[in-house]
Amino acid sequence: MRIVSLLPSCTEIVCALGCADHLVGRSHECDFPPDIQSVPICTSARLDSSAPSSEINARIKSLLERALSIYEIDVTRLRELRPDLILTQAQCEVCAVSLADLEKALPQALAQRAKIVSVAPARMVDVWADIQTIADALQVTENGRALLWQLKNRVVDIITKTCMITKRPTVACVEWFEPLMAAGNWVPEMVELAGGRDVLGTAGRHSAWLEWEKLAQADPDFIVLMPCGFNLERVRSEMAVLETRPEWRNLKAVKSKHVFLADGNHYFNRPGPRVVESIEILAEILQPKLFRLGHENRGWAQA
Repeated sequence: MRIVSLLPSCTEIVCALGCADHLVGRSHECDFPPDIQSVPICTSARLDSSAPSSEINARIKSLLERALSIYEIDVTRLRELRPDLILTQAQCEVCAVSLADLEKALPQALAQRAKIVSVAPARMVDVWADIQTIADALQVTENGRALLWQLKNRVVDIITKTCMITKRPTVACVEWFEPLMAAGNWVPEMVELAGGRDVLGTAGRHSAWLEWEKLAQADPDFIVLMPCGFNLERVRSEMAVLETRPEWRNLKAVKSKHVFLADGNHYFNRPGPRVVESIEILAEILQPKLFRLGHENRGWAQA
């Protein structure tokens, strides 16, 4: 089977299922595991991802207002690769190539040949279901069940400790800086599993724009900065825009040095096998007396 994955989390799922050798194409954002770097790239972005968060947001808004896709698909390369299966998503037109983008760009002959599997997870249960769906599409159903058993057992290891916590710290997970955005979808559930209580995001709902007044009113015990697509180094360099705000300096989490940076690009924004590492990262941040799992300075760091 010849597979093209246009979503990083799907690429990671394919590899975790033992099917990396069947990958013949990937998106420009697919970068894990490292040994897929030689797989041909089939997409590109119409914006500069190295620009400040405010400029990225403005560029995205401009493209969407003109009914233009944020991403381009290399149709010529897709034809050459002759995929049997194409993996994409229908959840967020900002995050990656969408199902609508793919259906619009795909030539009729290729559309008739290739099966398309599209994912749109909103909660943790959807992430588990997507892993099994992709396993079934790859005809490795038992591999999917085995992978889910391993991943869920690691989550259980966390829950056995955090379920006994009676006084949970309040947490704000910030997914974008300028303008502010509170992380939603599966992130609030992760916070709960890790021993905290998310006070801004809503499980199962898209990440929402956040007013500074609302953040100040919530005044959480912990703030975790996890901008979409940013690694730790990028988060640290971009957080200066937060520090210039007078509201920031007055927050309880800032005063108590309970502000943490997280690699949103490789963990929290990828609903694949590494959702477990994301939960472990939060557990280390929120409950340091209970968890030391080796993610510090790799998946998270103190601000």
